[in-house]
Amino acid sequence: MDHPTEIAISVETRYLPEQSSPEQTHFAFAYQVTIENKGQRTAQLLNRHWIITDAEGRVQEVRGPGVIGEQPVLHPGERFQYTSGAVLPTPVGSMHGSYEMLADDGRSFEVPIPPFRLAVATVFH
Repeated sequence: MDHPTEIAISVETRYLPEQSSPEQTHFAFAYQVTIENKGQRTAQLLNRHWIITDAEGRVQEVRGPGVIGEQPVLHPGERFQYTSGAVLPTPVGSMHGSYEMLADDGRSFEVPIPPFRLAVATVFH
């Protein structure tokens, strides 16, 4: 079955040195997510599911309602942008996941969030 609408996800990340303590293996990152409704139906973001992996392969899963305390409704052509954060015990990691959306016809569907990298700018592999 086709998704009732097309949702595009893009993410920008940055390292937060002022909130990090490398000597205590505490690396803080911000990520800005843009969710854009490119389809023909209105859809609401109901839930989020994140999988956060650090450089040593440790995985944290985060599930919950909405994003930043909101469950935004996106009409065709609309976008919603928010910034959140993650803290890792390593200077490099990655995140991916999905949003559960509800279309205006009552069908729920998953929107995958493609993997993105969290990295301190001075770390190269």
